[in-house]
Amino acid sequence: MTATARVNIINFLRACEPRREMDLIEPIREQLRLIRELKLPATWLLQYDALLDEHIVGLLTENLDERQEVGVWLEVVQPQVEAAGIVWRGRFPWDWHSHVGFTIGYSPKERERLMDVLMARFHDVFGQYPASAGCWVLDAHTLRYLHERYGITAACNCKDQWGTDGYTLWGGYWNQAYYPSKVNAYMPAQHAEAQLPVPIFRMLGSDPIYQYDTGLHDGTNCAEVPAQGVVSLEPVYCGNGGGGDPRWVRWFFDLMAKGPSLAFGYTQAGQENSFGWSAMVTGFTDQMRLLAARDDLRVETLADSAEWFRARYSVTPAASVVALTDWQGHDRRSVWYHSRHYRANLFWEGEAFRIRDLHLFDERYAERYLTAVCPGTACTYDTLPLVDGFRWSDGQTRAGLYPVTASGAALPCGEPAVTALDDETVQVVTDPLTFTCMPEEMQITGDGDWCLDLRWGGDAPVPVTRVTADIVELNYEGFSYHWRVTQGEVAELSHGLCFTPRDGAVRWRFR
Repeated sequence: MTATARVNIINFLRACEPRREMDLIEPIREQLRLIRELKLPATWLLQYDALLDEHIVGLLTENLDERQEVGVWLEVVQPQVEAAGIVWRGRFPWDWHSHVGFTIGYSPKERERLMDVLMARFHDVFGQYPASAGCWVLDAHTLRYLHERYGITAACNCKDQWGTDGYTLWGGYWNQAYYPSKVNAYMPAQHAEAQLPVPIFRMLGSDPIYQYDTGLHDGTNCAEVPAQGVVSLEPVYCGNGGGGDPRWVRWFFDLMAKGPSLAFGYTQAGQENSFGWSAMVTGFTDQMRLLAARDDLRVETLADSAEWFRARYSVTPAASVVALTDWQGHDRRSVWYHSRHYRANLFWEGEAFRIRDLHLFDERYAERYLTAVCPGTACTYDTLPLVDGFRWSDGQTRAGLYPVTASGAALPCGEPAVTALDDETVQVVTDPLTFTCMPEEMQITGDGDWCLDLRWGGDAPVPVTRVTADIVELNYEGFSYHWRVTQGEVAELSHGLCFTPRDGAVRWRFR
């Protein structure tokens, strides 16, 4: 049922680092040496300025073998902008601010000119167009243009994060890969005719327990803080788990490999050269040697993963990430389920349980920058919130859906057991409740006296506009949508909602 987990080693390359003095060649040379020594496949994504750098291009052309692929990294730089006949507005030749460093800072026609310049240079260097493209932030117009004009077949974007480096990507397909909507590169499409046929793989290997609301547990962060920290597979992070911590890496690889992950397990390893070799050498070397030694992790290029994905799935498949052990030892556990219709996160702290996150996917919800230009240094990509355990929390309330008795007392939930019932269905038994996550629905069943209370903080940006017995109406960023209750009833509470079962069950439909 669970396929061998897939791993893409993706190293993306810049030729400019304005923030500090940095040897940008050494990391590439050492990454190439180690990857070739271990006979691993890898993907190398080049920014436009890297394509102009004879040292970087020379290293790649002299050392790449048949296991490697080269593609493009879509952050925008000064020489690319000027070659496209556009005025550069950045502070440095590479400027990470959203309105100059990403395609969303330019009009759709300007994006096409920027891609034409990039692809022409790539073709001059490598004699062909690439199959793979990646960036922290991808817009639907650019991705569609790259696919239709130049044949791009694989893409990758940043993990979910709130405000990190000025980039907010929130509520998306948590991990693995999805076919994006033609009008929103961050939103999975529900129908083949509404999707771009380029699977987007989620980068960086996000911690399924701690990344979502990092800082909330120890009081160092809350929803008002503009930027989250990072708990990911990137080798430079090691202070609080992450890819530079060997114990965390082994825990993370084990849960990716063992699942159940439904469609397939997945993570992205690798590091951009602008961190410098000394910062990544320990974590990167450990990860590469571990990947070479494990036979339950299939390492392949991004293009190969995308080719496999397209051959197997005509629309986005359901997938899951299951973490039933806590590397920090705090007895926290997390189950992520995502399909092309919604995503959900079930979360435990000992016997205290809540649905921490629930976001609806709707292919009609257009991204902010489909035709508009990003006006400032920060950017936001998102989906449609039903439950947001990070943004709706405050100092008194951790937002989420809590199981309670009819009197409102907390209902303890037992050790979870997670089973894949079929290729798209996960069942989670946490006595006295059972959660069954299906592609279009979720069902919660249980014996005795129980209901589910949705709670949020007093100033939470909750988009609920109207509640009837079987439907919650919401409006987010001007887009209206519904949360449908097909079994049980829903009623309003102060700062929340209550879902009451009928015949021992609550059932929601997400399409």
